[in-house]
Order: sequence, then structure tokens, then C-alpha cells
Amino acid sequence: MTGPPIEVEHVSKEFGKFTALDDVSLQVPRGSVLGLLGHNGAGKTTLVNILSTLSPPTRGTARVAGHDVVRESRKVCSRIGLTGQFAAVDEQLSGSDNLVLVARLLGAGKRAAKKRAEELLELFELTEAAKRPARNYSGGMRRRLDLAASLVGGPDVIFLDEPTTGLDPSSRMGLWRIVENLVNDGTTVLLTTQYLDEADRLADSITVLSSGKVVASGTAEELKAEVGQRTATATLADPADAERAVNALRAGGMSPVHDAERHVITTPVAASHELAVVVRALDEAGIEVSGLGLGEPTLDDVYLTLANSAHQAA
Repeated sequence: MTGPPIEVEHVSKEFGKFTALDDVSLQVPRGSVLGLLGHNGAGKTTLVNILSTLSPPTRGTARVAGHDVVRESRKVCSRIGLTGQFAAVDEQLSGSDNLVLVARLLGAGKRAAKKRAEELLELFELTEAAKRPARNYSGGMRRRLDLAASLVGGPDVIFLDEPTTGLDPSSRMGLWRIVENLVNDGTTVLLTTQYLDEADRLADSITVLSSGKVVASGTAEELKAEVGQRTATATLADPADAERAVNALRAGGMSPVHDAERHVITTPVAASHELAVVVRALDEAGIEVSGLGLGEPTLDDVYLTLANSAHQAA
């Protein structure tokens, strides 16, 4: 395979008069994770369906593992794994039988299928539950089994469509560790998620979709630098000083916001040294503070900014 494992060039998808994707282009380097962010209906799952050959694009081209998703769909399917938003395992079968079934459907013999199932059950820490019906698995165990099933064929590329939806924090972190190990071994991952901490943790690069269009792309740090902003936070010793504190900071050329519930004044700053300006303005006004802090922009800030901008442009 030459070139990036995932290549999307000017892809659009229309359902009647509705445009689900509008001229989307992106690339995912080998052994990396692309985080695809967007609200419900932004086009994330539509793009995954196109890349996994479940739905053809209306316009544009896409290649996965070096193969065109329309003209070479069989070859694409042989090189990918897909985990959707809901576990697709057969709950009447045991964990082991689920994996053996997938391996046999992919053409493996009985012995090879059993060996592959045992390897994956161990990798996903499901060996002790291997003979239990999947219906008796916890949500986290079913998701791990589902991901294991997508790896039976040893895919080069994996599509994870909101894989941790509905999982508790411990199960989410367990799945994150598994994904990180897969990427370390050279697997390429496209991850759709609405959990911004998940994208921040796993994604090497991020593409943000809104109404079917790419509105931003880059690393998490690049996006934060582009649309995020540092903030200085002062916790007031006396809540009654709030109005004077706001006026003092405004007089110093700042744009403070008062959080009455937490007795906190927050103001955007361009650089860390401006924290001294905040301290000086409050000190000159005779206002005591019980705490000072400097906050870096988060991916939540980035996403909210981009979503608001896209909504206003529409």
C-alpha cells in the first residue's frame, strides 16, 4: 500500500435535497488516529459509511488501504474493521463463539479461527468470560468484544464510530488503552466521537464537521491556539467586591466576566505575563483575592467556538 491509508477528496453525499456531506477532503497518515468531531447530524457517520463501503459518495473519491471504496469495495472490506455506535455481537453466543464465527466467515479454518479467537480474548481481557453468553456481559465487555470482532481479520484500518457511547468512565479508559496499543502497532484509526476529552487523549489530528462541511482541522494544540484563549481567574476573598473588581479590570483594558455562584472573576489574557496586570489592577483597587489562576484553552472551548461560528455563518 502506497500513500495514506485513508484519503478523501472532495466527497459529497446527498439524500434527495438534503446534503449530508459537502466537499469533504482529508487524509490520515499510517499508524495515527484522526478524531472526527461534530454534533449529531454533522455528517460523521455518513463519512464512515462511505469509507467502509456501506454507502457510495454522490461526488468525489475516497481510498482506503490504497483501494477505491466504490470500484474496489471488496478489497477495502478485506482491509478494514468497523465498530459502530452499538455493539453488534450475537448476544446468544459466547464471547469465544462470536469471534470464531467471524473468523470462519472471513475464511479461516476451524483451528485457525479458534486460535485467533483465543488471542483476541486474551488481548481484550475476556478470557475468563470466553464461554459465557454475550448477553451476560457488561456494557464495557460487550464493547471490547465488539472491537475484538472488528480485529479478527487483522485490518490495516479501523473505523470507530462513537465506540464509548454509554460506557462508564472506567470502561471508556480501558477502551482508550486498547486503541492506543493498536495504533502503536501500526494500525490506522478514524474515530468519531462527541467526547472532547476522548479526542484530546487519542487523536493525533482532528477534523471538525458542521452541517456536512469541514470547518477546522489540525492537531488539538493547533486548534486550541487558533480559536482558544488563555484566561486569568481571580477568586474574591469578599464576594461583595465583585462589582469593584469588574470595574477595576475594565479600567485596565480587560474584559472580565463575573461568576456570582463561585465568586470568581475571569478575564481573557493574551499571554501569561498579563496575570501580573490583573494582580496590579485588583491590588490598586484594594481588592483581596483568595486565589489566582491561569487557564489554558480546552478542546471544549475550541469546539464551542467553531460550532457557534458555523451556526452564525449558516
